[in-house]
Amino acid sequence: MGTLASALSTTTRRSTPRGPTRRVGRLLALALLVVLGSIAVDGAAGPRVQAASSCAEHGCVDVVAVNGLIDGIESDFITDTLASARRSDGVVAVVLQLDSGGAAVSDERLDEVATAIRRSDVPVSVWIGPSGAEALGGAAELVQVAGSSGIAPGATIGDVGTQRLSTAEFGDLFTGRSAAGLRRTFTGEAAVKAGLVTRFSPTLGLHIVTLDGVKTATRTEHGQRRTVPLSTVRFSKLPLSTQLFHTVASPSVAYLLLTIGLGLLVFEFFTAGIGIAGVVGAVFTILGGYGVAELPHNRWALVVFVLAFVAFAVDVQAGVPRIWTAVGSVGFVVASLFLMTQFRPTWIALVAGVVGIASTMFSGMPAMVRTRFSTPVIDRGWLVGSSGSTATALDPEGTVEVDGARWHARTDLGSAIPAGRRIDVVDVDGVVLGVEPADT
Repeated sequence: MGTLASALSTTTRRSTPRGPTRRVGRLLALALLVVLGSIAVDGAAGPRVQAASSCAEHGCVDVVAVNGLIDGIESDFITDTLASARRSDGVVAVVLQLDSGGAAVSDERLDEVATAIRRSDVPVSVWIGPSGAEALGGAAELVQVAGSSGIAPGATIGDVGTQRLSTAEFGDLFTGRSAAGLRRTFTGEAAVKAGLVTRFSPTLGLHIVTLDGVKTATRTEHGQRRTVPLSTVRFSKLPLSTQLFHTVASPSVAYLLLTIGLGLLVFEFFTAGIGIAGVVGAVFTILGGYGVAELPHNRWALVVFVLAFVAFAVDVQAGVPRIWTAVGSVGFVVASLFLMTQFRPTWIALVAGVVGIASTMFSGMPAMVRTRFSTPVIDRGWLVGSSGSTATALDPEGTVEVDGARWHARTDLGSAIPAGRRIDVVDVDGVVLGVEPADT
């Protein structure tokens, strides 16, 4: 690794009151959504691959990081990168550094990505790494389409299921030994023996120096001879703005964003606030909705998911959890379990969402609503121990005068107290004083 670091050191890297305040908050939310929408449109046009370094002397190798599910954004990133790679510009190879749990795009879109790999103007190789990386499902199919491939120790490939790529266009990709990759996964050197990858490549540097067209040199470092690339290695990854939308298109993130966003919107509409909850809730809901839309999902479950929060809102407005809270909880749990189809949130995310919403709607939210809309209570405990007189007879209730003010009073002695008698205050229950005769 030290040799690779020195060899690549010269490479180029691509890189709450209501009213006016609430209205301002809603306007801010709208502005944020417009900004996010413009970023999404820019991302949909496809990320740009920078090619600032010169490839004239020894050529260039473009390394493209492909992480997470292969969604629309990653698909565009791969096809745009391959479209911009030209032999005439000195690019000798493109390496897809792959770590993906599968493809979340349609079969047709996956065919387009595979076609771009196969028909690329420069050779395309795939390296599944570093250790712990994976290429499952549709991602494993793209590995078979590439001209060459490598895998790091501890990296995994397989679990394809049924081949999604067109057999008319690409043929049966998993035959003979590699057919086992349809049913199970293979790690490291076992994947090479199963015919799922071309070679065992412990590091990206070792994978690059074995590619055809890459110029190399042998150097001695620390008493060991190593082969290093002379070709310039350029790294590219998704721009930050586009990476945001790629990240929210992961199952757990999309689920939690949608859950938190809708919860904050309910909070904003039925409690006091300065608009921050509404702004954050709106942004989270939009991002979570985008993520769910990018993933295979059940539409009926999404409808039930949203209606569950409508049911929660009915009881939140009343300030007491009742039948609608129970209905919303059942709907939310069912929708959470069936919302995603092919790629599901982790159990940790599901438990966090269900437990968080249950505790909020059964306890936290009603308490906040009652605190906001309840009538302030004045502490009258200071009256205990005060003396006064009965203005009317207490039998057992009547009126007393204490410190020049008249109060409704009650005695629990079992016998009446006539008017004009001296009394002592022994208890206060709201606006009713508990009294006893002063000489008792």
